[in-house]
Amino acid sequence: MTVAAFFPSPQLQNSAATATRATPSHRKSQHQQPHHQNLHFLFIPAPTFLSSLPSSSSSSSSFPLTIKSSSSSTSRTQQFHVVSDSIHNNVIQDLEESLTNSHSHLNGVRQLDHPNQPSKIFIRDPPWISSIFLKGLCKNTNLEFKLLFKEIEKNKYNLLRRRQIQAETEAWERMVEEYRELERVMREKNLAPNLPHVKALFLGWFEPLKEAIEAEQKSQKTKKHKTAFAPHIESLPAAKMAVIVMHKMMGLVAMEHHQAGCVVLVNAAVQIGMAIEQEVRVQKFMEKTRSHQRKKTEADTKDDMNDDKPKLMKHINGLIKKRRLRSVQKLLKKEDFVPWGRDTQAKLGSRLIDMLIGTAYVHIPVSQSADTPPDFRPAFRHRFKAISKNPGEKILKNYGIIECDPLVLTGLDKSAHHMLMPYMPMLIPPKKWKGYEKGGHLFLPSYIMRTHGSKKQQDTLKNVKRTQMQKVFEALDVLGSTKWRINRRILAVVEAVWAGGGNTAGLIDRKDVPIPARPPVDDPKQIQEWKWNVMKAKKINAERHSLRCDTELKLSVARKMKDEEGFYYPHNLDFRGRAYPMHSHLNHLSCDLCRGLLEFAEGKPLGKSGLQWLKIHLANLYAGGVEKLSYDGRLTFVENHLHDIFDSADNPVNGNRWWLMAEDPFQCLATCINLSEALRSSSPSSFISHLPIHQDGSCNGLQHYAALGRDTMEAAAVNLVAKEKPADVYSEIAVRVHDIMRRDCKKDPSTYPNALLAKVLIDQIDRKLVKQTVMTSVYGVTFVGAREQIKRRLEEKGLITDDKLLFAAACYAAKVTLKALEEIFGAARDIMGWLGDCAKVIASENEAVRWTTPLGLPVVQPYCRNERHLVRTSLQILALKREGNTVDAKKQRTAFPPNFVHSLDGSHMMMTALACRDAGLCFAGVHDSFWTHACDVENMSQILREKFVELYDMPILENLLEDFQTSYPGLVFPPLPERGDFDLRKVLDSPYFFN
Repeated sequence: MTVAAFFPSPQLQNSAATATRATPSHRKSQHQQPHHQNLHFLFIPAPTFLSSLPSSSSSSSSFPLTIKSSSSSTSRTQQFHVVSDSIHNNVIQDLEESLTNSHSHLNGVRQLDHPNQPSKIFIRDPPWISSIFLKGLCKNTNLEFKLLFKEIEKNKYNLLRRRQIQAETEAWERMVEEYRELERVMREKNLAPNLPHVKALFLGWFEPLKEAIEAEQKSQKTKKHKTAFAPHIESLPAAKMAVIVMHKMMGLVAMEHHQAGCVVLVNAAVQIGMAIEQEVRVQKFMEKTRSHQRKKTEADTKDDMNDDKPKLMKHINGLIKKRRLRSVQKLLKKEDFVPWGRDTQAKLGSRLIDMLIGTAYVHIPVSQSADTPPDFRPAFRHRFKAISKNPGEKILKNYGIIECDPLVLTGLDKSAHHMLMPYMPMLIPPKKWKGYEKGGHLFLPSYIMRTHGSKKQQDTLKNVKRTQMQKVFEALDVLGSTKWRINRRILAVVEAVWAGGGNTAGLIDRKDVPIPARPPVDDPKQIQEWKWNVMKAKKINAERHSLRCDTELKLSVARKMKDEEGFYYPHNLDFRGRAYPMHSHLNHLSCDLCRGLLEFAEGKPLGKSGLQWLKIHLANLYAGGVEKLSYDGRLTFVENHLHDIFDSADNPVNGNRWWLMAEDPFQCLATCINLSEALRSSSPSSFISHLPIHQDGSCNGLQHYAALGRDTMEAAAVNLVAKEKPADVYSEIAVRVHDIMRRDCKKDPSTYPNALLAKVLIDQIDRKLVKQTVMTSVYGVTFVGAREQIKRRLEEKGLITDDKLLFAAACYAAKVTLKALEEIFGAARDIMGWLGDCAKVIASENEAVRWTTPLGLPVVQPYCRNERHLVRTSLQILALKREGNTVDAKKQRTAFPPNFVHSLDGSHMMMTALACRDAGLCFAGVHDSFWTHACDVENMSQILREKFVELYDMPILENLLEDFQTSYPGLVFPPLPERGDFDLRKVLDSPYFFN
């Protein structure tokens, strides 16, 4: 925030000329939105002679600008008191307005002299004296203003911090108070309030479930033989526990699209147990923080007590006074929260679900007379059902499930946004990462890695030296410090499309498909076909219901955050070292809807090159082959569609809606709006843009393999070499597949059966058919995986209707595609094979594959054969999985090549993030897609190329082999594969490496 101070010059012979001095930063800020929109330029009226200003030691809460009159014997002094920000009302008062209203009698401050006073004689000073005087005056005044606004920023931060703490620690408590208030209103008015579907259900379940939990808490106190969860069911008030159970259960049911309206009991029990444990941890941490001063006082005043705790506190306080902080940390470690474990979570969760089943009911609507008693039935029931636990699995097994009544699902997709989401985006920058569980959210449990219960990975991270992980910590801090805001214009369009029924711009249809009616005849074939169609319709509706709930949750976050000046996403890692935002619903790694709704909170002028990159970005988002043109071709495309772009920006809902034809429609619309505003401004280069501009890798996994193998042909195929237009590896593979099939279809079908399949497929080969297989080739896609991918694409085309022919064609096409891949990417296949062979050697000794990324992150592959652990609960015996001692050798081998490459692309992204921070760029990363402001794209592009070269200037494979030989000294590893002589520095001059 910059402030310009204006000083009227001394009156000379009734002249009222004013001299204005503005800082260079003010001139720059004319093109930027200020941090505080209600803080305008501060105008300081000056008297005939400015004789005093406040000292630099003045407090910010009382910042007087003293004006003295020098015209009369009775000296008059006027003071301007700047009003500090109001913390409790979340309002920073307008300083200019405060000054005007509080001291309106000083509006004529330049005419302080009494009209009857005798005339004065003025002697003009030499110009250099006036210049020195005003320069010193402005310097002192600007210093005061900087101090003032620094204090305002501090107060504003403290306000946001308090709100963040409340959001993290009081969310469940606020829900409890809301239900209590609704119950109170309902009792007073003797009338059920008009509530959304979810809240109406929760209100009816809240009191009975709370009473059941209270009864359970009391009974556990009196039992001689207490259950395993007895100490934990009393860890929270019954009301808060009831709210957590209701919200978590409904959240699990709402988001389950594989089995409509049901969730596997073991998953639900563990999730609810984890949610209770998390809230207990938060409350204990808060209680510990709040009572620190009280405990200190008690330890000082009760020296004579023999209790251990006062003695411990007294000892700790003594160490604090002596600044022996390490000793304090060692003592406090003994008081840390002890994790409950899966057994306890499952037992407590099952008992709470059991109580929910016994207390939650739904009212069945009846169309009978008023004398008919209301009909109620349980909202949830527990039963066993043969299902496939994971989507796509054809093997059915009996699982204990919790199934909700269809009435619970009715309307849930329209009111899912009323369910609580604990890990929301933060209002202040996240805590800096300093260890495994030190960083991220202020009070919510935050872990630097998503280990999914892998104790090997957890132990490795906890024992690694902080200095080794320093760059990883800093890179996550850079990603977390990027400030975002909601694009309100896009949100308004999304709301309009969603209110109109969805089914546009990638939004799911808000209506279900109709269930087919039973055929009137009892023909077995027709009945069988009808049953199949009914099952298919129900599956589609289940998927739609889940996606509608997901969309509602995304929009609810956008609605909650739209009025915030900005917010932040704390990031953590998966076990390979890829970074992800910790908030799961609305984030920039998600779909086009989320990316269209988000923009940088900080705006920057487009500058010289920004307008060009904005146009290129629009062409990339429109896609449809446009993104494969040269930069000049993309710019020409945008120039030819300016009318469509302006129409999309001006009338997105009721216009010709050109933006809907884009591959990423909402991001395309956001860019249309931004571009149209820039082009219509008087100076496009000065237009402030908040839009993130993407630079995406070209089949990035193969780019990393090409750099590892130094193969010239592979490097050229994935744009590591400069060309006039970008190389498209997917199209090149499609051409090779077509050439192979053209040769095959000429062969004799009697001796070569695939000739017939080649004739069937020859006209269906295109880029889209092979793209997914090429993309996943670097992830070790198998023949079966490639066959299924191509089969789905052929089904979409709909030209082959016979199932047997479709399967045979998919097998043949997969075989040919993998062959074409080997022809172009032979070196990459050799490196993949070497990595897999190394993993096979390690796994043969029942060891997990371990390595360290170039940035110092230790990685352990978590693939072990799980052991079943039976836990008796109040509902059924649950089979919990836990990490076994035997590694899964096959998974260790097949997963190592893609995991290793992912760890390298994660390292590249982090190196780029750190360099962008040092260069003063705003940065966001999505694995192989790097984002910044339009004006900074060229700078970021140069940085990411330099960091790629820096990464692969390291002997990556040599270091890996040496690491293996050191970690597993008794094992013999295969020699390194041969590599080419490609000059990696050519990447620096390749315009389409990332584009």
